[in-house]
Amino acid sequence: MVENKKKSRAGQLLLHIYFLLCCLFFIIPLVLVITSSFTDEAQIRLHGYSLFPRVWSLEAYSSIFKAPQRILDAYAVTAFTAVVGTFFSTLVMALIAYPLSRRDFAYRNGITVFVFITMLFSGGLIPSYIVNTQLLGLGNSLWIYLLPSLANAWHIIIIRTFFQSIPVSLIESAKMDGAKELRLLFSVILPLSTPVLATISLLCLLAKWNEWMVTLIYITDNRLYTLQFMLNRILLEAEFVKNFILSVPGASKMIDAKKVPTLSMRYAMTLLAAGPMLVIFPFFQKYFTKGLTIGAVKG
Repeated sequence: MVENKKKSRAGQLLLHIYFLLCCLFFIIPLVLVITSSFTDEAQIRLHGYSLFPRVWSLEAYSSIFKAPQRILDAYAVTAFTAVVGTFFSTLVMALIAYPLSRRDFAYRNGITVFVFITMLFSGGLIPSYIVNTQLLGLGNSLWIYLLPSLANAWHIIIIRTFFQSIPVSLIESAKMDGAKELRLLFSVILPLSTPVLATISLLCLLAKWNEWMVTLIYITDNRLYTLQFMLNRILLEAEFVKNFILSVPGASKMIDAKKVPTLSMRYAMTLLAAGPMLVIFPFFQKYFTKGLTIGAVKG
């Protein structure tokens, strides 16, 4: 008995050490990003990146916020499209998944196959551009961030499979009480599907928050730039200025190239872009694993 207890304690100790190391592997890079964003540019070039900077500086953030209005506009566009787009995307995909989960729906197999095929084949970038700009007229507007990405085939299949795991007896009981299909969906099915809905909402939110390709292709109005695209543009402008100073004779007399914080600016942008998602993720974490595994494995 004593030997078994010692082995058990030793095993627990090793397990605790293992998980502590795993936590450090995740925390240290995040701390490095934060400290690097507040490090003086010259110190980074001389000594490299460090968890404990020798000289602290706000040059990276001051360079990013030289024109604060464009950053605020980019935040507003990204927040609006992420929140509104996530809400309507989750709603539309739930409305599609619900009839596909009902075994008494005559066309469920054919529509499911059609949805699945869209995961394997797409029209391509040029046809999508023609449809979105010339036929639908969505170019250079907020609608381009919302309408083309309303539904995702893989997410629909996950939600449908989760709906199928809900006992049929609940649906039959609600029908006996006089509930119609919409009442059944919003009063019975959706309240029981919080894990999968929260999971899909998180995935949609992350995708829309990190959106930049749509801006690159469809948007020319700088008031409609997303945060990721705007931050990337600011970094490219800073690198252009730095290369210009280094390549043009006499330019270094007006501006010191070493004071253009392109290295620390990268980490400052990473922090500005990822910060809101780092705050939001813990609220979804308890639903994430349960919703994704149940929706993907069963049925």
